[in-house]
Amino acid sequence: MTTPAARTALDLTADLPVPELEDYYRDLHRHPELSLHEHRTAGLLAERLRTAGYETTEGVGGTGVVGVLRNGDGPTVLLRADMDALPVAEETGLPYASEAPGVMHACGHDLHVTWLTGAAGALAAGRDAWSGTLLVVGQPAEETGQGARAMLADGLYERFPRPDVLLAQHAAPGPAGLYAHRPGLILSASTDVDIVVHGRGGHGSRPESTVDPVVTAAYLVTRLQTVVSREIAARDSAVLTVGRIEAGTLHNIIPSEARIALNLRTQSAEVRDRMVAAVRRIAAGECLAAGCSREPEVTVGSDFPVTVNDAATDGRVAAVHGEVFGAATVFDPGPAMGSEDFPRLAVDGIPYAYWFVTSTPADVWEAAPGEDLMEKFAAVPSNHSPRFAPDLSTVVPGVRTLVSGALAHLPVA
Repeated sequence: MTTPAARTALDLTADLPVPELEDYYRDLHRHPELSLHEHRTAGLLAERLRTAGYETTEGVGGTGVVGVLRNGDGPTVLLRADMDALPVAEETGLPYASEAPGVMHACGHDLHVTWLTGAAGALAAGRDAWSGTLLVVGQPAEETGQGARAMLADGLYERFPRPDVLLAQHAAPGPAGLYAHRPGLILSASTDVDIVVHGRGGHGSRPESTVDPVVTAAYLVTRLQTVVSREIAARDSAVLTVGRIEAGTLHNIIPSEARIALNLRTQSAEVRDRMVAAVRRIAAGECLAAGCSREPEVTVGSDFPVTVNDAATDGRVAAVHGEVFGAATVFDPGPAMGSEDFPRLAVDGIPYAYWFVTSTPADVWEAAPGEDLMEKFAAVPSNHSPRFAPDLSTVVPGVRTLVSGALAHLPVA
């Protein structure tokens, strides 16, 4: 027997405008917008929220959208979707592929906005079945880690009702039709680090009169690979990625500096601090060994917090998802090394749940090499891939996950 929340969620999503939502998704996918430039996307979301009866405000934190639906006594539930795309050139070959050169919804945020739009509409249309307040948030700039902070700084919880619970979800690779929940730690922290190596430039024919920062940077990159393998305990998960190296202008010029961009993924503040200290020490040591003109500049840049689900909140959402979709569809994936800025919205400990909706098309999944789930998971296009293309079959389930998650926290008639 299902709970009132599950039954009501199925009722409210029984007659979703599926072709319209799919067209809406295709349109969003064709017109991706980078972080803090989501003007068109925000406008489309705001228009849908107003039509559904939400008090709607645009321009929150730059390009953020907030919709409020007050529906009597009860808690305030925040539903959030991120809106920004990535500087990735699309290679999916889809008939609705990106029309913006070098920009793509390679992380599924277009699907997130579609899910949020559908859920907001279904909950508004079925407001006689529940009570409380919905706070629907279209967040900008998740990819750069700026969006949640910007909306909070613009008075998100002063200008609008303060939520009692926060809910969000993310499209992920995996056979479409699974829902990944984990109480506690589900996503890792992310920290960007920039290094500038200062050498002494000169002519390529006279390296003896220079201090070549390119060679120093090469040694530095190699040595940095030992931070995780030799300085972090095996029980602690961590990743160090060198994402960019920049130096020089011409073949025969030894430049005066080289720039290196790193990304660290950690699951505790202690490990993060240890890695940052190791990066500083290794950079200083390699530059000293090379005779660089001065010490390197090591700058710790943008960061994302760990995502730690409130166990009771996530358990309630996972339970209703098991009722709506079947117990076998809900599983615990373990902590992932990806990162999110959604936890920044959890000011003063507001409980939250964050989960994944698998979205790989069945034919792509079946064709992927591998004998088990993890081998196939590693073979299919992942988030941030130029070939990432969620299955349209996930449009309806993704709306239902948000609707049922919200109803699990609202009084149902």
